[in-house]
Amino acid sequence: MLDKNANGSDVDELKRRSVSIAFGIERLGLIAVKTPILSCVILLALVVAAIFGIQRIKIDDSLSQLFRSNSKEYRQYEEVTKRFPSTEFDVLVVVEGKTLLARDNLEKVRDLVTDLQLVDGTRGLISLFSARQAPAPGKLPAALFPNELPQGADYDKFIETVKSNEIIRGKLLSDDGTLALIVLSLDPEVVGNNKLSKTVGEIRKIMNDDLADTGLSKQLSGVPVMQLEIRNAVERDGLIYNIAGILAGCLIAIIFFRKVSFMIVAAFPPLLAILLALGALGWAGFSLNMFLNVMTPLIMVISFSDSMQLTFAARDRLLAGEDRFSAFRNAVLVVGPACVLTHATAGISFLALQFSDSDLIRAFGEAGLAATVIALIAVLSLVPVFGVLLVRNEQVFAAKFQAADAGVNALRRFCYWIAVRMVGRPGLFSLIAVIVVGGLAVIYANLEPRYRLADQVPDKQQAVEASGRLDAKLTGANPIDILVEFPKGQTLYSPETLQTIADVHAMVEKQAGVGNVWSLETLRRWLAEKAGSSDTATLQEYVNVIPEHLVRRFISADQTAVVVSGRVPDLDSSEILPVVEKLDKSLDAVRQKHPGYEVAVTGLSAIAARNSANMIQKLNHGLTIEFALVAVFIGLAFRSVVVMLACILPGIFPVVLSGTVLWALGEGLQFASVVALTVSFGLGLSATIHFLNRLRLEDKPGVGSALAVERATVLVGPALILTTVVLACGLVVTVFSDLPSLRLFGWLSAFAMVAALVADLFILRPTAMWLLTTSQRLRGALPGRAKAVESESAEL
Repeated sequence: MLDKNANGSDVDELKRRSVSIAFGIERLGLIAVKTPILSCVILLALVVAAIFGIQRIKIDDSLSQLFRSNSKEYRQYEEVTKRFPSTEFDVLVVVEGKTLLARDNLEKVRDLVTDLQLVDGTRGLISLFSARQAPAPGKLPAALFPNELPQGADYDKFIETVKSNEIIRGKLLSDDGTLALIVLSLDPEVVGNNKLSKTVGEIRKIMNDDLADTGLSKQLSGVPVMQLEIRNAVERDGLIYNIAGILAGCLIAIIFFRKVSFMIVAAFPPLLAILLALGALGWAGFSLNMFLNVMTPLIMVISFSDSMQLTFAARDRLLAGEDRFSAFRNAVLVVGPACVLTHATAGISFLALQFSDSDLIRAFGEAGLAATVIALIAVLSLVPVFGVLLVRNEQVFAAKFQAADAGVNALRRFCYWIAVRMVGRPGLFSLIAVIVVGGLAVIYANLEPRYRLADQVPDKQQAVEASGRLDAKLTGANPIDILVEFPKGQTLYSPETLQTIADVHAMVEKQAGVGNVWSLETLRRWLAEKAGSSDTATLQEYVNVIPEHLVRRFISADQTAVVVSGRVPDLDSSEILPVVEKLDKSLDAVRQKHPGYEVAVTGLSAIAARNSANMIQKLNHGLTIEFALVAVFIGLAFRSVVVMLACILPGIFPVVLSGTVLWALGEGLQFASVVALTVSFGLGLSATIHFLNRLRLEDKPGVGSALAVERATVLVGPALILTTVVLACGLVVTVFSDLPSLRLFGWLSAFAMVAALVADLFILRPTAMWLLTTSQRLRGALPGRAKAVESESAEL
């Protein structure tokens, strides 16, 4: 099955080939091994610096981070959030129950509202108790709720008045009177620092204490709560990923190599690569977010595969009788070029993310590229350094494991069994592969973009569930804003301005899918109906007595712009987009009627609906471009058209198969999934590159193509199978995340890695065999296969 000289002749074969496929970059790994003690001292200094760098990493928990870009729409959204900052700092307290308006429960809800106003960092509060009675001429309106609530029949009559109040009905109180919304506005300084956790904790405690015996459910939502839950999830996930990655790598390495020294050689360089990469990202000023949080398992995936390949190659050489210095040096020379190429293809995957319009995804690509370079240097340098320092008594080791290596030999026999069958009828299997990949590609091409705000927020916490209740009872929890900016010469209270606001407000109210509409026009209508006053002086008087934090929700501080705010449910962007587009189109009539007034539909929901599909499609197009770039890159590195063609089908298969699974599950193509597929494509080619590198060395004059494929499979197959297990374990750990997007990223990436191994074993082998045979036939140099197969069978 495998010649005893198989691991020795490959060095001679490398010498015969004048140019390395990695252009000699792999020799970086030989620099550190010349002075291993000094290298460890330098490593220690770098680790200390990395620890300080990690402490500098901050968490970006902004809900708009995905859409952060230099586009006109996002700049406009940012401008609105600065001038009308309410929704960015609102905690939504959702109280629900059939007995909500029972007299005792209503008293306790009012106590809750009173206590919440005393929370440190609170700027103001809006609730059903903010409502007012119809004003008497020349007087400010009295509170709707008296200090002492009526009793008996009077109370029942009073509740009907409350439920029919225009200010709170459908906005702060559901039509059926079973859900109340309390909007608590926090100070921006509280939301932007570590005080948020304490403030939200205090709100939860007050809420639980005041409503303890009411039988009412109470939940928190709103942007600050979502940000806090994201922050906590990111911190928790980072801890889980680090621990799980370390345990998975060490456990599989010790089972595989059965020696602690080899476990350290194989597992510690990837772990140190994680530490060094995260430290470098910290010093570079990167913030931890929903995508950068997966950098730990990704670094583990990138580096552990090559670390295992290097260690496995050195182990084989030790078993063949080489000393540890020669074994690890030759492992770097033989396997190192493939390691460089695998990191290079992963780097191209991260570069492909630069096609995105999202600053977040581009930053993830930049961080991934930097981490890939660091991981490559760490693995190439540390594996041989640890090897020469920790491996001792090579002769004793070789004698012991040559006679007791049943596990590895079993994997080799399995790989040989597959290889023989795959090269038996390469043309047929290649044709089947083309048909299968083509069919899956058609399904993949029909995947539709999907995006929901809830996918960014932990779905095992309160915020998502509370938002769902607001969607069901109050038409939605997500704001959609219409910005109205005045032309020069027009003021807030000029007749033309007020009429423009009224027309915009009316259009938003008429738009299906938008509810809970508020603006200055709401107050104006209420005064006209209840006080019988429609003059501008009265309106201005009421605006002046309203608390500042309420006024800033709808009127800018310089009184040159207003916002008409509505609410939409948290649906998929494909369902929200028609609502946004129809609303924007209907506002054209207002723009024509009031020239000079700038009327724009904005808000996070509008930004997401408009941009998410386009951004996902651009990422997907970038992935398609990546297919071609990586194939050409690998072909140039190997200087072979055969290699370029051979890597296409096994490279595409994991992507289109994963896409087909998404289609079958009805998931569609989300940000997390397209990023996972983009990165997994680069990582999944690791097996392909290592096999092609080995095949290049085995494809010698006088050696049949079938024999070369079989020998290459036997030499690299066991390590590929075991490293795929490590890769999948390192990625699938993300299924423990509270963030839906990270769970999707994790299981899809793990699935893609397993699919890549399947493609490597069952597509790459026959395809490579067929292409080699065809190439040799065209050159008139096809060796006979019968003798080779007979010889291999005898060895097995």
